[in-house]
Amino acid sequence: MEEKNRNYYEILELPEDSSPEEIHKGYVRAKNAYSQDSLALYSLMSAEECNEVLNLIEEAYTILSEPNKRRQYDSARGLNTHEANRVFSREANSGFNVREEDHSLGRQSSTTSHNSMTKIVAQNRFSLEYSIDADFEKEIEQATDFTGEFLKKIREYKCVELNRMADMTKVSKTYIRNIEDEAFEKLPASVYVRGFVYQYAKSLKLNPELVANSFLYRLKKAKGEH
Repeated sequence: MEEKNRNYYEILELPEDSSPEEIHKGYVRAKNAYSQDSLALYSLMSAEECNEVLNLIEEAYTILSEPNKRRQYDSARGLNTHEANRVFSREANSGFNVREEDHSLGRQSSTTSHNSMTKIVAQNRFSLEYSIDADFEKEIEQATDFTGEFLKKIREYKCVELNRMADMTKVSKTYIRNIEDEAFEKLPASVYVRGFVYQYAKSLKLNPELVANSFLYRLKKAKGEH
């Protein structure tokens, strides 16, 4: 997530007018949800992905827990924080103390925080950054026949390397190459190929149904099944 697009309130699952105490509670809750001993994450996220989220959580708390940094952050993003600053100043002046029992909050709400943060990680994983070519975009939009060569051209146009595509789709690089090369004899049963191509298209923000059906038609035709 690029720095200019980071929403620290969203990362900590907080409204923009949160008080210092609420910010601390959100921080503890998020940290507990993504700690290394959170077994619920193991089947969904790698240790590296958890660490990435934890770094975002620390970054968000560093900014939002410090009054001046928070005001600068809010001001830079044009947030309506007049009320938030008033509440923040009032509670800061009254002496906010972190209580030990606050650490139990993460266990109580870890599922909610986990679901939200997983979405953030997913957005990072599947984000596409490339220079728009209006003519090629139109060609893609109007296409009805998606050959392996055309899919490869789209992948490279959208700056998705083979390794990243394998990570995004959870399909091996070998199968992705075979799809792009239309090496049909090296691909598994049609039902699996359809699923592979569906995920491939979805990762590139294409119409997955259209792309999968088109490619499957080519595969069956090549195998004499039509």
